[in-house]
Amino acid sequence: MSGSSATRVVLGVSGGIAAYKACELVRRFTESGDDVTVIPTEAALRFVGTATWEALSGKPVSSSVFDDVASVAHVAVGKQADIVVVAPATANVVAKAAHGLADDLLTATLLTARCPVVLAPAMHTEMWQHPATQANVETLRSRGVFVIPPAHGRLTGADTGLGRLPEPAEIFAYCREVLRRGETAANDLAGRRVVVSAGGTREPLDPVRFLGNSSSGKQGYALAATAAARGADVVLVAANVSLPEPAGVKVVPVTSTDELHAAVLDVARDADAVVMAAAPADFKPAVRTDHKIKKRADGTAPTIELVETPDVLAALVRQRGDSWIPVLVGFAAETGDVQAGVLAHARAKLRRKRCDLLVVNDVSGGGVFGADDNQAVILSAEGGETSLPRGSKTDLAHAVWDQVSTRWSTTEGETTPGSAGACR
Repeated sequence: MSGSSATRVVLGVSGGIAAYKACELVRRFTESGDDVTVIPTEAALRFVGTATWEALSGKPVSSSVFDDVASVAHVAVGKQADIVVVAPATANVVAKAAHGLADDLLTATLLTARCPVVLAPAMHTEMWQHPATQANVETLRSRGVFVIPPAHGRLTGADTGLGRLPEPAEIFAYCREVLRRGETAANDLAGRRVVVSAGGTREPLDPVRFLGNSSSGKQGYALAATAAARGADVVLVAANVSLPEPAGVKVVPVTSTDELHAAVLDVARDADAVVMAAAPADFKPAVRTDHKIKKRADGTAPTIELVETPDVLAALVRQRGDSWIPVLVGFAAETGDVQAGVLAHARAKLRRKRCDLLVVNDVSGGGVFGADDNQAVILSAEGGETSLPRGSKTDLAHAVWDQVSTRWSTTEGETTPGSAGACR
């Protein structure tokens, strides 16, 4: 960021069909008061012309190092930027950036930038998955460049698969998060694979009714988005959430607790951490009727027998015996009662669940559900307690990842895969 002045954003656009989506990204930055300089490649101008970029940004647009030579633009633009974003980034531009080529204004700007650089690749699946592209991405990430993995979806022509540009709103949110962290923004989770669960499960009673809860999934989505912004490979298991998919995150949709249980255990097998922010139902109907349950003529209500659902967190702890998961984080939505207070119940749950960290929310009155802010206490298996003041769910997410990262750095080398030590 540049003090109280407008954030100086350089938006590079390379020559792919997704270049048209960058128009919305320019609009989002400018409507937020940012100073946007668009640098298209010559190939990008075949998809979207100069006049469009100038109208949207309100600034002259150039793609050549030979324009405005007197101001040394090919050096000055990158040096003066607060953030450089390339969306879409083709396989060609990714390769040039990885190997330090500078044959146009965009690639020269990437070499001179001393601010956060975010690349949002978009290409056909085969190009993204090619070993050369993957090696280039790893090289860039090792240098501190933020690379947003492409999304699954419709590509050029009839093709569908991995390689689609994430939606502009999600790229914008990702960049805002990188900017918000300022000097602390780093790929500190790069090379890590994490799993996050979010939302509330639904247990069907009949074809139209279900048992559920009030979880919006916002906290889980914040955890997934912040992990991706810090460089992690993120899988988000989402139960009945109607939120935009975070950029760079693979989303696995589920409905019931049984589906959540199966999906999490599957994707967690090679994860470095699992954060269970979802709110799975504790019980489900013993029998799901195939027809809608009707009101009775005598006015009596039916009796519905309930049975327990699988305990996903407990299953993850058991799975550690044959698949190493270094860090397990649980969430506890608790209320006090006549027997004990919120933290007493939470500590008992931490001992019972045998996870490494437990994020405790006091949900008395239901204030946490659906809100954009949160207040929590993070308990550790060793007896640690970190109180977090009310703030955004993004702030809480960063606090969780900070503690997960600390556990990685302090325990790696002290324990070995398959040991029971981390279960405590």
